[in-house]
Amino acid sequence: MLEIERKFLVKSDDYKNDASSKTRIVQGFLNTNPERTVRVRIKGEKGFITVKGKGNDTGVSRFEWEKEISITDAEALLQIAEPGSIDKFRYEVNIGKHTFEVDEFFGDNEGLVVAEVELTSEEETYEKPSWLGEEVSGVTKYYNSQLSKNPFKGWEK
Repeated sequence: MLEIERKFLVKSDDYKNDASSKTRIVQGFLNTNPERTVRVRIKGEKGFITVKGKGNDTGVSRFEWEKEISITDAEALLQIAEPGSIDKFRYEVNIGKHTFEVDEFFGDNEGLVVAEVELTSEEETYEKPSWLGEEVSGVTKYYNSQLSKNPFKGWEK
């Protein structure tokens, strides 16, 4: 139940050429408290509920618990979610022995593209593709829970 992942900005759309899948994700939050974020997500044809804990000092590791739920339940829970939602396409790109999940946001977060890679330890090495930009692991404004409240379109450029 420990999630270890690094998050990066993406500097080109070259990842699309190597993507093995593309899935639409719509999600909302029942709770955006950083101590225990509760997310409801529809990913393709499946529903999920996820609880995430506060990140450690590096922002790379945190508690995560997720369960699949029915689409009907996910749609009902999204109706009572906090204001603000996330709409994005997720591309999965295999690089070496890792899979990068690249999220291309729409709606109020259009123009933002971030990539995440899950690791087995904070020290694990991984191959960095050419389209990977600045690391933003632990930078809370890039958390989906924060993007739902303070969307990318409102950031100063």
